[in-house]
Amino acid sequence: MAELKTKPTKISVSAFVKAIPDPERRKDCTTLLRIMKAATRAEPVMWGPSIVGFGKYHYKYASGHEGDMCLTGFSPRVQALTLYVMPGFPRYKALMAKLGKHKTGKACLYIKRLSDVDLAVLKDLVTASVKHMKSR
Repeated sequence: MAELKTKPTKISVSAFVKAIPDPERRKDCTTLLRIMKAATRAEPVMWGPSIVGFGKYHYKYASGHEGDMCLTGFSPRVQALTLYVMPGFPRYKALMAKLGKHKTGKACLYIKRLSDVDLAVLKDLVTASVKHMKSR
């Protein structure tokens, strides 16, 4: 079985965020650090070269594939901030309707900039998703 690329590393989260060239994106990432740290009560850790993750959970698929992943996290991708909401979004329809401008994948929330969304709703979404993941 291939080794997972997305795993905790020793890369400095602080240095990673400070190296983000766009000042607005860097400020947004600093805000996400505060939101996710409060939701998880965990220190941020780099997962691979570009994901800032908080906490950890173990998964195992019916296929037998298993591994560890962060409870929540984000990555400052070129196109958008990518936030990882591990339970996905169907259970959060009411929050998603109030969030603001965004796109979603299976467990990814794409936001151009935090000024496009309601931060209180985003905090509630992250907190609810972390609570759900911890209860599993």
